[in-house]
Amino acid sequence: MGFRLTPQDTSFYSLFATSAGLLVEATRELTKLLEMDPAGRAGVAERLGALESEADEATHAVIKKVNSSFITPFDREDIHALAVQLDDCMDHIEETADLIALYRIGDLPKGMTEQIEILSRMAEVTAEAMPNLRSLKDLSGYWIEINRLENQADKLHRKMLVELFNGANVDAVHIIKMKGIIDGFEDAADSFENVAHTVEGIAVKES
Repeated sequence: MGFRLTPQDTSFYSLFATSAGLLVEATRELTKLLEMDPAGRAGVAERLGALESEADEATHAVIKKVNSSFITPFDREDIHALAVQLDDCMDHIEETADLIALYRIGDLPKGMTEQIEILSRMAEVTAEAMPNLRSLKDLSGYWIEINRLENQADKLHRKMLVELFNGANVDAVHIIKMKGIIDGFEDAADSFENVAHTVEGIAVKES
């Protein structure tokens, strides 16, 4: 078992919980995209931009604390990786939503509702798991569920691409735009899985 923080120093855990909570808020904003016309989506993109800035602050706080702490709850490299990967989830969500707003897309790609639902569930499961980092117990269900959801996201991603390229719209610019959006949310799902893999690695090392 590695060194542990004293019971009074909970800042690492709190910061990870903050980052994960922001991801839940971000996916809630994504859901609003489905209910709005192109003109209204700019507001959602703006709110996601603000959440992304908050997530950056949490990430920087973790990295700063790693660099200034003599004792950390687990390996410094793992703490750094976890902070960056949580931030990656937010970055992909925010960037893709921003593209949707900037492109002023009318009808979103078929399957987008399900894609966002998967990301929402991944965010919720991740946020629920973060408090368990303190004890590193009861986490296996978390990474198993994230892996299941990521497999579901992969299958949906392939299906959406096939429908895009085999669809009636053959305009190259349209296809490029839609592919960027479909891929962006798939990248977000991959990032959630990266977080789960890191948490699993930490649990194995510290067991």
